[in-house]
Amino acid sequence: MLSVDVSHPMQGFDLNVAFEAPPGLTVLFGRSGSGKTTVINAVAGLLRAERARVAVNGQVLSDTDQALWQPPHKRRLGYVFQEGRLFPHLSVKQNLRFGQWFAPKDAPQEDMARVVEMLGIGDLLSRRPASLSGGEKQRVAIGRALLASPRLILADEPLAALDEARKAEILPYFERLRDETGVPILYVSHSPTEVARLATTLVALDEGRVVQQGPAIEVLGDPLFTPSGVRSVGAVIEARIAQHHDDSLSELEAGGIPLFLPHVGLDLGTPLRVRIAAQDVMLSLEKPTGISALNILEGRIDQVRSGEGPVAIVSLDTSAGRVLARVTRRSVEAMGLAPGLKVYAVVKTVSIAPQDVGG
Repeated sequence: MLSVDVSHPMQGFDLNVAFEAPPGLTVLFGRSGSGKTTVINAVAGLLRAERARVAVNGQVLSDTDQALWQPPHKRRLGYVFQEGRLFPHLSVKQNLRFGQWFAPKDAPQEDMARVVEMLGIGDLLSRRPASLSGGEKQRVAIGRALLASPRLILADEPLAALDEARKAEILPYFERLRDETGVPILYVSHSPTEVARLATTLVALDEGRVVQQGPAIEVLGDPLFTPSGVRSVGAVIEARIAQHHDDSLSELEAGGIPLFLPHVGLDLGTPLRVRIAAQDVMLSLEKPTGISALNILEGRIDQVRSGEGPVAIVSLDTSAGRVLARVTRRSVEAMGLAPGLKVYAVVKTVSIAPQDVGG
């Protein structure tokens, strides 16, 4: 369990953030300047907040009320920055061993061979950072943090400096880190895709305040959750791979409903998360026929959220899970969209981007 309660003056507003997160990967999510990095630096001990209480698994790292503050090097935290920050004069293997050097002798020791295999960096061990790509540097940085036997791993927008191809390369390694190591992770991001792929718990910030928190799939499926604007709204469905077809489509099973995606290169039965952007969902009062879209999900409207502009967010419950649709207020009125009404959500197969599909 991670427990954070931090208050600190910032330019334009006062930060006042408190949350508790269970094991897994907790994402601090929000726009740039919302206070995410200030919180993570207070957890790391890189910032002495005006008031703070931080504890990991019952171990108190700082408590200003009791004048308790552990310096960063005694907190046993692994930190992955936006850039890898590897030692340029050391090889990859030597950088990894540097992480081991910081591991307390009485702490459980991570096996280097296992970490190297998990991160796919075996062929990089003799190379120096200057010869690595951005994605390779980040994988090594993750390995170095993990080999320090941390109580908690902190990741401050670790994909922000990477292009889309390198981001797609790194995301599966964070999924493995979340699922296979047992080390809790506090991860800063303003990317809905990263949140949907990685988060078990979501803490959304806006101007230094927690505006929403809870299990990631529940928060993302809330039509009121728009911290990055309505264009970024999208729900997450949990599914498994049921079949790979000869026409380069993969068929998923989600709550008994088939869902077709461009080919997903994973084994049958693999569980997946699929983010469906609200702007890619059309609604119909009758089951559509004679259309090109392959994914049609029957459901009932749970909420209709209309703002001051022309846009409304409609949430509907389906057998596959919560689905959100971004439509016009004119369509809401013309179709009589209201809670309890049965509708059909239509999602084009090719509208689901590869980066929105993960384990």
